[in-house]
Amino acid sequence: KPIKGKGLNKFLNVIQGDLLREQTDVIVICTSSKSLLDSVLEAGGKTLQQSFKNKFKEHAKDPIFSMSTGGRLLAKAIYFVSWQPNSDPNILSQSIEQLVSNVIEKAASENYKSIAFPAIGCGRYGCSIDLVAQIFVRQVQRQLTKYPIMISFVIHPDGTDIYNEFQKHIGSVHEQEKFSSTKSISTKIGQGTIEVKKGDITKEIVDVIIGSSSSDNLLQVLLEAGGEKVAHAYYEQYQSNPNSLIISTLPGKLSCKKIFFLKWEPNKNPEILRQSIIDLIWNVIQNVNSYNFTSIAFPAIGCGEHACSVDIVVKTMVREMKQQIQNRKLPWKIIFIIRPNEENIYDEFCKQLLASNHESIDYKLPSTWQISKEDKMRFDVSKNSNEYKSIVIDFNKSMKKNYQEIIKIERIQNERWYMQYLAHARDFQKRLNENTEKSLYHGCPEDAASSIIQDCFNRSFAGVNGTAYGVGVYFSSNAAYSHGFTKPNSNGERFMFLACVLIGKTTIGNPSMKTRPVGFDSTTDGKHIYVTYHDAQAYAEYLITYK
Repeated sequence: KPIKGKGLNKFLNVIQGDLLREQTDVIVICTSSKSLLDSVLEAGGKTLQQSFKNKFKEHAKDPIFSMSTGGRLLAKAIYFVSWQPNSDPNILSQSIEQLVSNVIEKAASENYKSIAFPAIGCGRYGCSIDLVAQIFVRQVQRQLTKYPIMISFVIHPDGTDIYNEFQKHIGSVHEQEKFSSTKSISTKIGQGTIEVKKGDITKEIVDVIIGSSSSDNLLQVLLEAGGEKVAHAYYEQYQSNPNSLIISTLPGKLSCKKIFFLKWEPNKNPEILRQSIIDLIWNVIQNVNSYNFTSIAFPAIGCGEHACSVDIVVKTMVREMKQQIQNRKLPWKIIFIIRPNEENIYDEFCKQLLASNHESIDYKLPSTWQISKEDKMRFDVSKNSNEYKSIVIDFNKSMKKNYQEIIKIERIQNERWYMQYLAHARDFQKRLNENTEKSLYHGCPEDAASSIIQDCFNRSFAGVNGTAYGVGVYFSSNAAYSHGFTKPNSNGERFMFLACVLIGKTTIGNPSMKTRPVGFDSTTDGKHIYVTYHDAQAYAEYLITYK
């Protein structure tokens, strides 16, 4: 029996039977499926056979062409489609998606009201039945929002396994529609709003949709929904920089402005898992902020195929998002999208969202900071102050014979970055039960110094000062060592930061380490060099300009 539901689902069904006996406006035949092609030509009679032979010569390279039926066929028309399988799931998805679009759009333009598809790709080609069914059903569902045409998937009576897969995916469409009217819950956090709802993340109308390059299922869904251009852009960026923490693409067919694919790896260790979620949220916030976006659709990353602890993932994700919005005073709307059948995950998100934020801390800025009405981040430190003198004393421990004069020392007042650093420091203290902050130096050219003041020690600086102990951002307790990475500007001035750095749990590094080793927060040479791998792990407190 057909599986039918309400809404769009009333136009979609799967049956077991003979495609050639379907009384429908259009039947779809793949020209590369010899057995089905031979069967339809035989049923259509000699007139159809001769017409097909002539037309195929003319349209062999076309993705689709149509013919009137005849003989024993009950349909009004046959759509012959050109299609080839592919072992690459992404290419396979794109090809099926395009096939479905071509067929439905053509039928709509010719005023047909019903189409019968065979299970293309599920026979001798040996494609994944689950994947093929999922793509077909999802793409048909999208097209039905534009064209109200009756769609039937006609499965051969021997293909019970194929029938079951199509039935399963059509059933999930019904479940999604059933929950689509479910009221979401939301709460105000500072100037922003966080919402939890059931639904399909590809249908959200927001500035940014978040995906994960580490989740095959989520990646597949977003690339399929976004279309060919999104998939091409994603794989092009991935191939050029496979270690990138984030890949940003245009939305394609999605109703957003950008799609962010984040690199994230699950871990069974609760503390490492918790820290990885904190890092992920921080990465999202930084990138969304850089585009001046204000709305985000977030999936329940880690709660699906990775089978991570739902309690840890959800609690950390919601808590961090609350704190980011509150501490940074962001007027954003965050929507956590939960799939309709994931009731336990939805319940956990609701519980955490509505829980009072007992751990929320009202961070205070340093007493030495000056108040400014301008958007200013650099403030000269008075040469007569103890603040200035203490910096010079430490600088001179290794630099006394390496410079002529200090031109100025500037205090860096980047409130957004400082608040994030404090939040990170709190997490380190809680996790390690000790203060691991060190004052360390970082030398760089003038243009890099200006960039760091605006955007912190982000991953674009990874490896700039060496890779011997890991591909991260390098700091040293020895100012003379950091001096080696400075470059004089046209006035002969050099630039060195004195930074607060959270070294956490550290280990000896090596050039193969592109991210922090599992169980550690930084790497080191065991003497004076420390390498960090997270943007918020260091704060540039002062910039020393000298000759």
